[in-house]
Amino acid sequence: MKPQAKRMETIPPYLFARIEEKVAEAKAKGIDIISLGIGDPDRPTPQFVIDAMIAALDNPENHQYPSSAGMLSFRQAVADFYQRRFGVSLQAKDEVCTLIGSKEGIANIHYCYVDPGDVVLVPDPGYPVYSTATMLAGGEPYYMPLLAENGFLPVLKRAKILWLNYPNNPTGAVANLDFFAKAVAFAKKHDLLICHDNAYSEMTYDGYVAPSFLEVPGAKDCAIEFSSKFFNMTGWRLGFVVGNAQAVSTLARYKSNVDSGAFQAVQYAGIAGLNQPDETIESLKAMYAARRDILIGGLNEMGWNLPMLKGTFYVWAPVPKGFTSASFAEYVLDKAAVIITPGNGYGACGEGYFRATLTLEEDRMREAIERLKKALGKVSF
Repeated sequence: MKPQAKRMETIPPYLFARIEEKVAEAKAKGIDIISLGIGDPDRPTPQFVIDAMIAALDNPENHQYPSSAGMLSFRQAVADFYQRRFGVSLQAKDEVCTLIGSKEGIANIHYCYVDPGDVVLVPDPGYPVYSTATMLAGGEPYYMPLLAENGFLPVLKRAKILWLNYPNNPTGAVANLDFFAKAVAFAKKHDLLICHDNAYSEMTYDGYVAPSFLEVPGAKDCAIEFSSKFFNMTGWRLGFVVGNAQAVSTLARYKSNVDSGAFQAVQYAGIAGLNQPDETIESLKAMYAARRDILIGGLNEMGWNLPMLKGTFYVWAPVPKGFTSASFAEYVLDKAAVIITPGNGYGACGEGYFRATLTLEEDRMREAIERLKKALGKVSF
């Protein structure tokens, strides 16, 4: 067989695929593994969403090819949600596109705007798809350290896209509208498309309410926003992109050539979710906040000094003295049968950190903390 395309040589195996392999190996040995690794909600999809899906399955019209851009009714539900939640007005026909989960759109937007040699400004640490999709499209990721001084001015002439993600995966950092406004001014000055990954806007705590990037006046001139993590529907593969009409339509045109859209019955389920009162989301927030208190409280008892998380369901913490990100993750797996994600999987600036998720019931979260206490005792940094 002839060799694979050279572009495949530029990208590593997907981070979470390796974690899944480690979990499978441990389980095959009969070990009771507690996973704080992959950020996948553990609770089932709400029944009202499932009921909407079941009803849609009975309609033969939903058994045929859907539109690549998505049903107008789903896109209108997204627009209505943005008006209700963020006060942002969107034209459903031109400024909203349905995605097969936001990961698909995040990857494919690079094929729409990145030519070989173009640069994409990628946060480090950050979601791995920002950089791998850049490389697959022939571009060059330029890593922006999530520090006070980013120092990325020298490559701006070749830059096409600037990625932002707040609330942030993996660090849990949050941003305000003043920060977003500065980013809009920066993008307009340097003719950049801002792609904001807003997957965690509805996972916030202690009174913090995450804004949409599009709340900034003029943001739609230079920005699009991706979202998907609603109502424990990760496996349903449904998301959307909103914002700049030209960028949204360009992505929709690309999608029309590479996929056949999201199953319409899933879109009807999404409509049910988007149109539900806020109580469902508020109950999920309360659940994650309680788990956060257990995990961060337990780690702090062991010697960490972590602030309380305001957004996402990820805890980002330094590894103890004497460990690298990878060696600490391996040690925790071997000694405590607990899976954590090594921070260097999110970029060079993630070295020295690990990520743990809140996707465990409270009793299992407490057990994970007890196992870590037994394996580690008091830690130092």
